[in-house]
Amino acid sequence: MSTPTSIPAAPLTGVGRRPDDLWHSSFRAMASAVRVQLGLTTPRPAECHAQVRALFDEVERQCTRFDPGSDLMRANAAGDAWQPVGDRCFAAIEAAAQAHVMTGGRFDPRVLRTLADLGYTTSLAFAEGDLALPARTTAHQPARPKAPWSPGFDRSAGAVRVGPEPVDLGGIGKGLALRWSGDLLHAAGADTFLVDAGGDCLAAGAGPDATGWRIGVEDPAGGSDPVAVLSVQDAACATSSVRLRHWRVGADDVHHLIDPSTGRPGGAGLRSVTVVAPDSARAEVWSKTLFLYGELIGSAARKHGLAALWVYADGSHELSTAMTPHVIWRRR
Repeated sequence: MSTPTSIPAAPLTGVGRRPDDLWHSSFRAMASAVRVQLGLTTPRPAECHAQVRALFDEVERQCTRFDPGSDLMRANAAGDAWQPVGDRCFAAIEAAAQAHVMTGGRFDPRVLRTLADLGYTTSLAFAEGDLALPARTTAHQPARPKAPWSPGFDRSAGAVRVGPEPVDLGGIGKGLALRWSGDLLHAAGADTFLVDAGGDCLAAGAGPDATGWRIGVEDPAGGSDPVAVLSVQDAACATSSVRLRHWRVGADDVHHLIDPSTGRPGGAGLRSVTVVAPDSARAEVWSKTLFLYGELIGSAARKHGLAALWVYADGSHELSTAMTPHVIWRRR
């Protein structure tokens, strides 16, 4: 779950101008509150807001795993057979395959069966560990090693072949929706905007005070005070966290960030990881991938040159050298 919160963080309704010289609107999509903030020089802001909302709705319609009739779930049901899908679903599966290669297989969307075995079968937010499910016979069995994921793509037919293991596009789908929203807004003439989808953010321009958009990194232990405040300009920010999506299965505490090498929730010793990157889908992929490194995250962030901040289970936090230029305040 991505949980940084853009500042200011007041709830938004409709489309309108607020005193900070931005146009604001909000809606819900992809199990997240989505907020759009546009500079006042943006042409036709109401139309821009409507287009962003329509885009998020379409990505959700095609890529959700919670609707058996979605393009993604029809592709999952087809397995090794070719299945025509919509262009957003096609692009999302293709992006997930590229991320699988980029991360050396550490990012692997073939975790849907494990999530279902652990009881994560609805899009409703879990109440911070209050949900308890009975133990399941298959939930805690070690996963068999998986071969590298090699889905098939037939661009001329708009068809994909995902393979025998069903995939979950969750986080990367949201990252792509942010990327495509940025493309849409730039094409519409917007040069200053922030799109915040459940805390995963895409920031363009220097923000309302011309010093960069301020992004608060939420404390995964709860509370209103952030762990740090970042300045982000012409970049994206994503967080993978277990603050909301964790629950109990029998006697075990589990969460939704699954290590594909074990088939179990990963990230031992961590509560959240935040990454700033030029692209929103890339930020999303690396926030999850770094989380799965657990307490080896520091060396992994350095190896890949990533701007990252992570919070340990004891509440302490660290950040990579590449993240330092973005930090304007951090809790001591």
